[in-house]
Amino acid sequence: MSRPDASLDAIVSAHGAAIARIVAAFEANAARRDELGQEILLAIWQSLARFRGESSLKTFVLRIAHNRAVDHALQASRDLAREEVPEDLPDPLHGPEHSAGLQQRGERLAAIVRRLPLAQRQLVTLALEGLSHEEIGSLLGISVGNVAVRLNRARKYITQQMGETA
Repeated sequence: MSRPDASLDAIVSAHGAAIARIVAAFEANAARRDELGQEILLAIWQSLARFRGESSLKTFVLRIAHNRAVDHALQASRDLAREEVPEDLPDPLHGPEHSAGLQQRGERLAAIVRRLPLAQRQLVTLALEGLSHEEIGSLLGISVGNVAVRLNRARKYITQQMGETA
């Protein structure tokens, strides 16, 4: 497998939006989202020398992003002194050009995804980034059948919470 352009600029250009979505799925607080995003980019930059092209660059980047996001979520759950921020605070990054209904739906979906158990949250965010069941299974070390079953359960929960019919 040939090694694609693995510069940090190229990675951010190609996968920055996916990294941002992963960060949003694991952190509600805007300031902590920024910190987590920076931690992920630093980890990617530090790991670039070890990228041998054995997987796609996208899989490599998402593996690092998910590992950092999971570490972040586990640390946050251990940190009892962390102040909870209400999820209904407006996000200053969304300007008036966005539809209010679409924004509310997106925020509601992100909040529901954040409530998923960590293992399901990983599966959902990887699936939303377009990874196949095989890629997700390989990345997380579980069978393709297990990926399908867990994703189906997560989808049913999300659909129920969103108030839609399955």
